[in-house]
Order: sequence, then structure tokens, then C-alpha cells
Amino acid sequence: MAGSMCARSLPATAFPALPELRDLRLSSCELRAVEADALAPLPSLWQLDLRSNPLDFVSPRAFGNASSALRELSLAGALANLSAVAALLQGGALPSLAHLDLADNGLLSLPEGIFSALPSLQHLDLRNNSLVSLHNVSFQGLGQLESLNLSDNSLMRLRNATLSQLRSLPRLQRIGLSHNPWVCDCNIEDMVNWLKESNQVEGKGSLSCSYPDGLLDKPLVKIRSSDLNCSLPVDIQSQLQTSYVFLGIVLALIGAIFLLVLYLNRKGIKKWMHNIRDASAVFISNLQSFCENMMKKITFEEARGGKGREARHQAPDPVHQRKKSHLPPSPVSSQQD
Repeated sequence: MAGSMCARSLPATAFPALPELRDLRLSSCELRAVEADALAPLPSLWQLDLRSNPLDFVSPRAFGNASSALRELSLAGALANLSAVAALLQGGALPSLAHLDLADNGLLSLPEGIFSALPSLQHLDLRNNSLVSLHNVSFQGLGQLESLNLSDNSLMRLRNATLSQLRSLPRLQRIGLSHNPWVCDCNIEDMVNWLKESNQVEGKGSLSCSYPDGLLDKPLVKIRSSDLNCSLPVDIQSQLQTSYVFLGIVLALIGAIFLLVLYLNRKGIKKWMHNIRDASAVFISNLQSFCENMMKKITFEEARGGKGREARHQAPDPVHQRKKSHLPPSPVSSQQD
């Protein structure tokens, strides 16, 4: 029995008891939330299609308190990030899930342990996302996994830890890695060797380098160690860490030597400090004496200048005296004579 319906949210009362319903299609319904117990009335549900919905939240108790019999879950184009369904996938409510479709979601990374509670998973589709690395992704415990699609992402290399996990999955037969921007430097050498010996990768002959320009479009399986120019280490992070440690040791040694020199010359340093203090006292005393002498000289010059001005004001003007001596006698004086 199959069914379909559309709603913005699926509350706990969304469905009556439908024990025979096996296929539920809710794609492109503008569905944003699946509340707790919303799918609990559907104990026989095998296939759930939630494609192309702007899901913000799927409750970890969407199937109720019991484990679900769900076998196929499609979330293609339904997530901006996995946080909306992470609790559901990691909560142990889907022990029978065999097919998980997470394609077309623009995912940049995957939360650590996101698949750890899916022991029955056989097919995992992660194509057409933006994954740049799988370094924190664990495929341990996925002993039933048969196919893994990582095509059309932004992967630049697969690290040794990831390669080891892929080798350890006994039933893994198909791995899709096409249309990723592989960077062909020394960090990809182990992946190249794995590709050459593995029969799991689909179309591995079409995987090619996107960088550097000298190896552009060259198939990965045709790359040799000499092509990668691995004569020098390329793990820049390890180099920087080593450089920082070395720099720290050098600075510590310099500091220790400086303190030792100070300790061995403590008497000379003490004498030097006393000499500096005495020289400073003499300089200050001389400066003070100089300033006092200058002030006395300025005061003396000002006093001397003041007396000179006063004497000039009191002395008669010789020109005025000469003019006065040549003046004729006044008429009154003549008459009196």
C-alpha cells in the first residue's frame, strides 16, 4: 500500500493508524518539519520519500519510541545541512535502513559518526554535494555497505585513513568518484596506488588531475611517482609545526643563556648599576648648578640694565641745554634793567 500527501509540517496526529502502509511519498511538498510520533502510526513503512523539501527539523522520535522497519530513506535536495536529520540517523531508530540518499544537498562536510547507528546500510548516495574532505567521516561498522557514491563533489584527495576504511569493508563493490577536482601532488600518491590495485572504483580510468597545470587532465591511474616531484616533503602543516617547535626551543635556550649570564655577572652588574646611579647624581647636581648660575646671571643683567635706564632719564639733554643758551633775553627782563 502506498500513499502521498503534502503539508508544511507533520504533527503527531498527521496519520491515523495505517499498519499496512509501506510506501510514503512526500517529495516537493514544501515540508519543513516532521514532529515526534508523526510516523509512529506507520509500523510497516519501508520507503519514505522526502526529496526536494526545505526540511529544517526531523525529530529523532519521528517513528515513536520503537525502532522503525524503514528500509529506504530519500533526502535528496531536502537539506541545507545534516543537522536537521543527524539526531534521527544517529539515534538508533533506523536499524533496518538499507538505502540512504543524501544527494543534491550542497553538503560541505559530514558530522563525525553520522552513519555509526546504521548497521544495515547497503547503499549510500552522497553525489552532487560540496564535500571537500572525508577526514572526520567513519565508515566503520558498515559491514553491509555495497555501494558508495561520492561523484560530483569537491574532493581533492582521499587520505590514508579513508582508504584504510574502504579497504576494510568486506562487501563494498562499487565506489563512485567521478567529477571531483583531484589535486595531483605528493599527498595523492597513496590514493593513486590504491586506484591501480582496486576493482571497486567505477570508471577509474576517467578520473583525472585538475591541478597542477603540468598534469591537467592526466588520468590518475597513469601517474607515476616521478610525475609528482616528491623529492621534497609537501606536508606544509607538519613542516610549520616542526618549525614552531624548533623556534620555541631556540628561544628557550637564548632565554636560559641570558639568565645564566646575568647570574654569573651579578656583582659586575650591581657595580655598573651603582656607577650609573652615581653618574646620574653628578649630572643632576651639575645641571642644577648650571641652572642656578644662569638664573643669577640673568638677574644681574636685568638689575644692571634697570640702573642704566634710570640714569639716562635723570641726566639733562645736552642739545636742549645748548639751544637754551642761545635764546634772546625776554622783554620783561630788559625793562627791569
